[in-house]
Amino acid sequence: MFAARRLTTNVPRTLSQRAALFHSTAPAFVQKGDSIPDFDLVENSPGNKVNLAKELKGKGVIIGVPAAFSPACSSSHVPGYISHPKLKEAGQVFVVAVNDPFVTKAWGTTLDPSGKSGLRFLGDPSGKFSEALDVLFDSASIFGNKRSKRYALLVENGKVKEAFVEPDNTSVKVSAAENVLG
Repeated sequence: MFAARRLTTNVPRTLSQRAALFHSTAPAFVQKGDSIPDFDLVENSPGNKVNLAKELKGKGVIIGVPAAFSPACSSSHVPGYISHPKLKEAGQVFVVAVNDPFVTKAWGTTLDPSGKSGLRFLGDPSGKFSEALDVLFDSASIFGNKRSKRYALLVENGKVKEAFVEPDNTSVKVSAAENVLG
C-alpha cells in the first residue's frame, strides 16, 4: 500500500511570497518503484469512479497537470502527447487534473474532439490522489488552491517505472511528451 508523504511548509503571508512559492517548492517525492495510490478519481461525472491502482495493470502513462484549460496544459503539454507518434505504444494514458469531472470532460472534448488519441481525462477534485503522490503545491496566487505539479509517470504493473516531475512545478520541459515517450 502506498503511504502518503506530506511536505509541511509555513504559509507565506505576502502576495510576493505566495507568487514566489508558485514556482519554487521542494522536489516532488514520487519516485521510481512507488505504487500508484489507491484512490478514486472521476471521469466525466461524479459517479464514474476510476482507480488507477486497479486500472493500470500493464504499462501506461499518467500525465499530471496543474489545471484543465490552463495555457501551457492546453497549448503544449497535453497536445504534445495527443500528437506523439509513440502514444499508441505507451499503453493506457491518463491525464489527471485537480479539477472536477465536468471540467476535465469538457477539456478532453476540446483537446481531442474525436477521442482518437485514447487519452482519458480524470478529475482529482479533492487533490487526494495528487497529495498521495506528493506533487501538490500551493498555487493559491494563481488558481486559488493547491494544485498538482506538472508531471508524467511511466507506469508498469501498478508501479512507477520512471517519474518526470517539473522542478519549478509548471514548466513543460521534463514532463514533455518527447522526453517521456522518446
